[in-house]
Amino acid sequence: MKAALKLWLDQDGKAFGDGPYELLKRIEATGSLHKAAAQMEMAYSKAWKMTRTIEQRLGFMVLEREVGGRSGGGSRITPRGKELMSCYAKFREEAQEAVNRIFQKRFSSFKEPRASEEPPRLFIKKQPNSR
Repeated sequence: MKAALKLWLDQDGKAFGDGPYELLKRIEATGSLHKAAAQMEMAYSKAWKMTRTIEQRLGFMVLEREVGGRSGGGSRITPRGKELMSCYAKFREEAQEAVNRIFQKRFSSFKEPRASEEPPRLFIKKQPNSR
């Protein structure tokens, strides 16, 4: 048994969490919103809306977008977007560590069966023959 934790930043609704973080990480790696969405098996339109929602709710741009042209366009994470990603990653890591410590404190007795406890037994009652 282990503790699970789901975190997000809220600003008039969900503004940033694991999904948007992963999308931005992939944009950073590929230089493309389209490629990042494809890697996540997400529709481009959903990825585009997700980045717009982040920007609207948090009040700053997370992507610099280049439209078309000879190089085909692309996306880059803004300095403020990189700062957001870094803070979120550290926040998530520290929150999980804290939850793990609390979990150990409160649930350590549930890790293994107590010596005084017998494993559950299975009893099968035979049905009388109806013949």
